[in-house]
Amino acid sequence: MWIAGRVRVGLAAVATAALLLTGCAPSRTASPGAPDTTSGSSVAPTESPSASPSATPDDTPSATPSPEPSPTTASPSPRPTAGPVILHRGDTGAQVRDLQARLKQIGWFSGEVTGTYGDATVAAVTGFQTKRGLPATGAVDRATLDRLRAMTRTPTTAELTNTAPTGSTTSTSGLDPRCLTGRAMCISKSTRQLVWVVDGEPRLRMAVRFGSELTPTREGAFQVEWKAKDWVSTIYHTPMPYSMFFSGGQAVHYSADFAARGYNGSSHGCVNVRDYNAIASLYDQVRVGDKVIVYR
Repeated sequence: MWIAGRVRVGLAAVATAALLLTGCAPSRTASPGAPDTTSGSSVAPTESPSASPSATPDDTPSATPSPEPSPTTASPSPRPTAGPVILHRGDTGAQVRDLQARLKQIGWFSGEVTGTYGDATVAAVTGFQTKRGLPATGAVDRATLDRLRAMTRTPTTAELTNTAPTGSTTSTSGLDPRCLTGRAMCISKSTRQLVWVVDGEPRLRMAVRFGSELTPTREGAFQVEWKAKDWVSTIYHTPMPYSMFFSGGQAVHYSADFAARGYNGSSHGCVNVRDYNAIASLYDQVRVGDKVIVYR
């Protein structure tokens, strides 16, 4: 009997140690007044009150409480002020076209690029400024223009003239040869573009962003290992909608940060897409096992 008891104790100790080593022990929050069962020491129970109260209870406070200090009013932070106006309502010309095309790239301007600074342009600029904490004047100053340029690329002739670029949908120019057979997400670091190609036919194109020098996006030929529409990073705890994982923890996915800050930031190694509708459409078409080609 004594040997069997010792064996049972030994087995219980081994099981407890294994549980702790694998990190499976659940975290527990002790209830107020309850003993801490996760500690190795025992907790003495609270003593019961005596049957008869003290004869002369001391109800007098030990010291006169000091008056509470009156709250101080913090001075408000100064609001940013707008700088000298560069473009405003009524302006026309190439600079306005460039402004409208850039705003259109990040979803603030819709419709055709006209080169005329009218109501639609004022509304787009105001929305852009408000979102980024700039003075919402609807007119463009240096701070607004610098922020917009940092988030966008130089507009193409097609974007400035409202025309479809030649071969924009079907041209395979510049694509890696590995992308031209089967089904492939063809991702170029030099053009910062993802092209969805099926049997040599480009079907979707979208701007992308990559990892920094410290957390680079891996290059090479991969395949989609798994997909998750509403994934949240287990390392950084940030949303990664429409994730398509292709190399360990690296995935193609929508990035709200890319949509907001453009190329001012970078990913932790993933391929970021800022066009929500485009990535949603791509996610619906891509299958597990499809190729992912990342190249310069």
